[in-house]
Amino acid sequence: MKKILIIVMILLCLSSPLYAMSNLLVTLGEATNSNKYYKSKVLSYFQSKINKNIKDAKICVITASEVNEVSKNITGKIYAPSQIYSCALVDLSYNQGIKVEVDKSKINIVTPEMYANALESTGIDKGYVVVTSPVPATGESALAGVLKSYEVAVGVPIPEPAKKLSVEELNLQNKISNETNQSGEKIAALFKEVKNQVREQNIQNPEEVKTIIRNVANNMGINISQSQVNNMSNLITESQKLQNTLQNFKQKLNEIAGTQGSGILDQIYKLLQEFVNIIQNIFNSLQNMGR
Repeated sequence: MKKILIIVMILLCLSSPLYAMSNLLVTLGEATNSNKYYKSKVLSYFQSKINKNIKDAKICVITASEVNEVSKNITGKIYAPSQIYSCALVDLSYNQGIKVEVDKSKINIVTPEMYANALESTGIDKGYVVVTSPVPATGESALAGVLKSYEVAVGVPIPEPAKKLSVEELNLQNKISNETNQSGEKIAALFKEVKNQVREQNIQNPEEVKTIIRNVANNMGINISQSQVNNMSNLITESQKLQNTLQNFKQKLNEIAGTQGSGILDQIYKLLQEFVNIIQNIFNSLQNMGR
């Protein structure tokens, strides 16, 4: 009986997949997912952006209720299921920081830089993110999909206050861009520089944050109102205070991103080493049984 069990163990080892870890995730808006043509169109677009097989991606669906749960008290918008078209791809094998690409032929408001800022506020600073839609869309609802993809990949939830703050940041960047008649890229650069200075100096005093905002805006030639300064200061100060709540998520993301970035050959090598160790242990057991 023991010999039979050992043989079964060997067969299980040989039949187990060498690359079981999923580092590719796709989130489809529920309106897109329910339309076969739209779904196929989006997946084909994502396939054109990666050198992997999109069929290997784990696919999730983001619903209107999930989007509304995060954004309704911030943007004031309530989405119906038929309105959730925006989709996102997340590839955690990308290990050079965070890279966001937006399909500008479909997403007409939110820029890659705006997404990157909002994601960074939730502790996401690694991975390749692509956002698109089968029809023209603002792209605001896609953020909820990206966050969901990361939660699924990491296996740890992002704290709700941080998720809501990221939606608020995306909304505020867009609002200030419209009010100042500045490009989304320039306003995103303003947010990024202010946040960097606040983090480097570990500032949590709103008045000090306001001073940094005014100085950075002045250096960039952006005429920003007191109301806009106040809104930015409140958001960035709150984001700074939430950083400690993100430690668990960020730790897991770093672990997973590091594993994914090591490459398939490294993973195969590690699995082969484990397999050799198992075989050695089996032979040792057989020798002991024969004595």
